[in-house]
Amino acid sequence: MTAHKLLAGQQRTVPVLSEAQEQRQAVRLGQAVPSLAAAYSQALARWLGDPVLRLAGRPIITECYRSPERQEELYRQGRGKPGPVVTYKRGGQSKHNLGPPTPALDVAFQLADGSVSWSGLLLSKFARLMKYADARVVWGGDWPSFKDRPHFEVLTARKGGDGRG
Repeated sequence: MTAHKLLAGQQRTVPVLSEAQEQRQAVRLGQAVPSLAAAYSQALARWLGDPVLRLAGRPIITECYRSPERQEELYRQGRGKPGPVVTYKRGGQSKHNLGPPTPALDVAFQLADGSVSWSGLLLSKFARLMKYADARVVWGGDWPSFKDRPHFEVLTARKGGDGRG
């Protein structure tokens, strides 16, 4: 809903994180390699500084470092475990499994009502800010086959594989 579609007297509110949520965000950001953490922090500041974007939702890190066991659990989703396929990387194959610090993080948006959104439109807007902050940032939404829109990573000198994950 855009501001001009609001009924008279209605007001949009900016999503706000609780103290516990802020602490969780700090822990997750601390798991990222410095260049990725800096890009995220810069993109977040630009997002929250924009009077329109900040009303759309507040970017949050849903995962940064991920244990190989957690990665395997996600891999099973859509393959015998209920839910859609969310990854093609098995435990130990994802950039989330490197570190910490890790060169990958996943983003979603907390909405004013407290719900979480993985809107492709919001993620594409945030991706522009991330890539502007650091040209080494790669967005999973730009991949030609499996579009992993919540995923952001910085390129690493890891041998083998296609660099995605």
